[in-house]
Amino acid sequence: MKTALVAGLAALTILVAFAATLAPVDNTASAQTNPFPSREKVIHVTGIATSPASPDLLVATFGVQTKAETASEALDANSDAMNKVVSGIRTLGIADDELGTSNLNIYPDYEGYYDDRDNYHTKLVGYEVTNMVTVRTPNLDLAADIIDTAIDAGANRLDSIYFTLSPERQISVKDNLLEQAVINARDKAQKALSPLDHHIIGVKSVSISESSAHPGMFTESMGLADLAHSRTLPPISSSDQDVTTTVNVVFLIGTN
Repeated sequence: MKTALVAGLAALTILVAFAATLAPVDNTASAQTNPFPSREKVIHVTGIATSPASPDLLVATFGVQTKAETASEALDANSDAMNKVVSGIRTLGIADDELGTSNLNIYPDYEGYYDDRDNYHTKLVGYEVTNMVTVRTPNLDLAADIIDTAIDAGANRLDSIYFTLSPERQISVKDNLLEQAVINARDKAQKALSPLDHHIIGVKSVSISESSAHPGMFTESMGLADLAHSRTLPPISSSDQDVTTTVNVVFLIGTN
């Protein structure tokens, strides 16, 4: 009797284990980690808006270039000359936060020569110091006065002078162009979808790319001789600059 009871319990255990192996498997986790590919239909469009804007910032970079037999002599001479230039510029009403050093370089000056055997050599004959300052001012009418004053005070190097948009004005103009750029993108999408018997049903994403205004350059890289001997500058005036905002829009589309 006991033997039959033990055999029955063993058979029941085997049956339960077999039934467990046949139980349905929960595929929820598998479905979450392996989703089906998206079936949505989209169209990628780039919208552009451009507008002219009047510059509100004058940027001029100029300075003093000096040479001497020793580095200390070249630096001292350059410092004295640059102090006079900066003092002269400040008489025009340029504030301290509108004027700053943009570049200071010291270069050894070598001279080449040939010896009696026609071999080429170089020797150190001195040092050259270049000290440049940059003026950034909203007073656009000071362009010619700044250059004249700098020359009179001892400046002998002019790198550039141009009109551009201040960062604040660029941001303002670009922000105003955003709506136009998006409308341009929408119009392009609608025109492209019309012959395809589709239409816009939503927006999936929008990204914005911005381009800066190109400064209106008056002159560039005038050297020692040009700046020292040029006492009459042509008229300097600013002109409008184009500012562009670009948006990339992904539209959701459906059939008509």
